Amino acid sequence: MTTFPPVTNFINGKNLKSEAQTMDVISPISGETISSLPLSSHQEVDAAVASANAAFPAWSGMTLKERVQIFFNYRTLLQNNIEELTELVHIENGKTMGEARAEVLKSIELCEFAVSMPQIVTNEIQEVSKGVECRIERKPLGVVACITPFNFPNMVPHWTIPNAIVLGNTVVLKPSELVPLSAMRMAELLTKAGLPDGVLNIVNGGKEVVEAICDHPDIKATSFVGSTRVAKIVYKRASANLQRCVALGGAKNHLLVLPDANVQMTANDVVASMAGCAGQRCMAASVMVGVDKVQHIIDQMVVEAKKIIPGESLGSVISKEAKERIEKYITEAEAQGAKILVDGRNTNVKGRENGYYVGPTIIDYVKPEMAVAQEEIFGPVISIIRAKDLDEAIGIENSSNYGNAAAVFTQSGALAKKVMAGASAGMIGVNIGVPVPREPFSFGGWNESKFGVGDITGKSSIEFWTQNKKTTSKWNPEDKRDWMS
Repeated sequence: MTTFPPVTNFINGKNLKSEAQTMDVISPISGETISSLPLSSHQEVDAAVASANAAFPAWSGMTLKERVQIFFNYRTLLQNNIEELTELVHIENGKTMGEARAEVLKSIELCEFAVSMPQIVTNEIQEVSKGVECRIERKPLGVVACITPFNFPNMVPHWTIPNAIVLGNTVVLKPSELVPLSAMRMAELLTKAGLPDGVLNIVNGGKEVVEAICDHPDIKATSFVGSTRVAKIVYKRASANLQRCVALGGAKNHLLVLPDANVQMTANDVVASMAGCAGQRCMAASVMVGVDKVQHIIDQMVVEAKKIIPGESLGSVISKEAKERIEKYITEAEAQGAKILVDGRNTNVKGRENGYYVGPTIIDYVKPEMAVAQEEIFGPVISIIRAKDLDEAIGIENSSNYGNAAAVFTQSGALAKKVMAGASAGMIGVNIGVPVPREPFSFGGWNESKFGVGDITGKSSIEFWTQNKKTTSKWNPEDKRDWMS
């Protein structure tokens, strides 16, 4: 197993060692320690914010087109280093190499959207009265912060950092303490691309760093991606300190499967949605609601799930604790009367016996009140709830506290539209198991899957990362006075 030097903080363009207590960084594919990480203090957050504050006037004073040029360079560096970046994601997160590569390719796509900003962010100007002109300009907020999760160590930082920085802000990033390596490499490549010192700063650590970000008076906005429990805390705390905040939380995505659905496509897509990235994504299929007679589709799902090979086509979950938690949900559902069709408990991968693997798991005859049907499991597990008709199925979906994604599998346009209209979720799929919008469309759920207004990706991110400056001008002293004089 590859090992890496101890992780530092990245402040004002320099890798700075911390005097704080450290924790081990463990690769979930082997259970081996691959690095160490400082549990930084609020003083180090203060230093990062001071660096970002100092860099803000010069950075925001550049034109949008000038700022974009650096991300053109950076996009090329991502492309040139794709194999190394893929390997980093694989080692620190546990994804398969194919999934890790797809994550890096998505990061490149996110950069491409950021460099399109000069064609998207245009000022508005209009003559509103004779000789009187009004204009609106987009201005950056100042120092902003991004708190990112373990499940996409390369992609999720790219949800926020390219857009926030291109729009003129300076950034403090706090990556998940479980996966710090990709973020640190990202900082190195941005420096090589020409990003000035202080525009991006990284503070590694745990709870104290998050609290310091939420409390800091000089941070104007914070984005968060993680569990709903923590998203609520971050949103309340940052908002109480007068920051803008969008906090993306967890999910319990429902896939409604109708009897007329294409059998092979549906089975493939539902199982891929459930098991992709080991189920550790907020867009993963978690509950399948089978409407009326769908046994033929369930049978094919079992066939497809049994083709998945842990350690080859299925990556690890993030930690020993995650493996134990996921398997506990399965055991509890079985004890409550659910039927395990495919059982991923006690999975071992030859040569990686100390890795954290859970095999694909399909649980049938789940009742809506069971924990496995209500709570976010974040593993390669899907619960099947039986519904007599589509109205009942939509009601089951609506009863979830979450609202990230929902999907319907059917050949009927009318029934699909009924689900599109009735599902209580921010992202809807029709015959698509992972309905992630692509740029320029933004990512974001409803209900307890998102807290705050707006989104942090796509066109919606422009509103979040900027503020409007409105100017009214008059250059016609010869005209009579009116209400605008």
